[in-house]
Amino acid sequence: MAAVDSFQLLYAEMCRSCGSFWDTLAALGALYAASRVVILLTDCCSVLRLHFLPRIMPGPRLSRRYGGWAVVCGASEPVAKAYTEELARQGVSIILITQDHTTLRDFAASLSQSYGVQAVVVLADFSLDQAASKPIKEALSGKDIGFLVNCVDESSASSQNLLEMPEQSLLDLVNKNVAVATLMTRLVLPGMVERSRGAVVNISAGACCRPVPGRAMLTASSGYLDHFSRALHLEYSGRGIFVQSLFPFQIASSRRQPSSGGWFVPTPDVYARHAVSTLGVSNRTTGYWPHTLQVGTS
Repeated sequence: MAAVDSFQLLYAEMCRSCGSFWDTLAALGALYAASRVVILLTDCCSVLRLHFLPRIMPGPRLSRRYGGWAVVCGASEPVAKAYTEELARQGVSIILITQDHTTLRDFAASLSQSYGVQAVVVLADFSLDQAASKPIKEALSGKDIGFLVNCVDESSASSQNLLEMPEQSLLDLVNKNVAVATLMTRLVLPGMVERSRGAVVNISAGACCRPVPGRAMLTASSGYLDHFSRALHLEYSGRGIFVQSLFPFQIASSRRQPSSGGWFVPTPDVYARHAVSTLGVSNRTTGYWPHTLQVGTS
């Protein structure tokens, strides 16, 4: 009996001496929970502001805000092609830069016929180095260029270890994804700066923030375009130029047929509609709200 009484007295004494300690832990837990709630609410507000409000309350026409022409490099990629079509749907004329005009000639004709805009295909062989600049400069001359869209080459998305890739393929991918995008920006940007308006959109991939094995080239190319865009935004945002880095995650291969991935794997057309609505709102985004949720949970 004495032992029981001693234990009860000891327990009571421990509770009295540790009471303030437990109160402190409870207060810290409450503060942490409150901070997480605030962060969650802030993230929800950011998603609403970026992905939903621009679609509910659209701003002025894109051609009025940025310019009447868009230069697109890499339009043979499904995402870039859908993005181009969305710009045309909103009344922006298109200049398609390609090394093989046969792949985009019919696409340019369909844009003109469907949306009543001008669509021009410019053949530029970037393997000739600076000689590729001449036809591009001629096509840009006298036009109100409001957009430049560069898109990463999706052939670098195939699962292949670095040592399995031929040396020439590596050089071609670096040329397409790094050198060409940089050169195109250098060619288009002076006119935008002169007019104090314009938008440069570089479409890469979610690999820039979530590297995966077997896709080293895609990760590296996406990382370059992402950081290149962010640096350009810091340099030219004060001069009326909006530079945006788009890094979508998985997108369906077909432009029309939905995939089995549901909302998280949109068709290129669905993605393009969402991505274009973020112009002028965020300089770095996935362009699509379910993909933004994936970034938040990664």
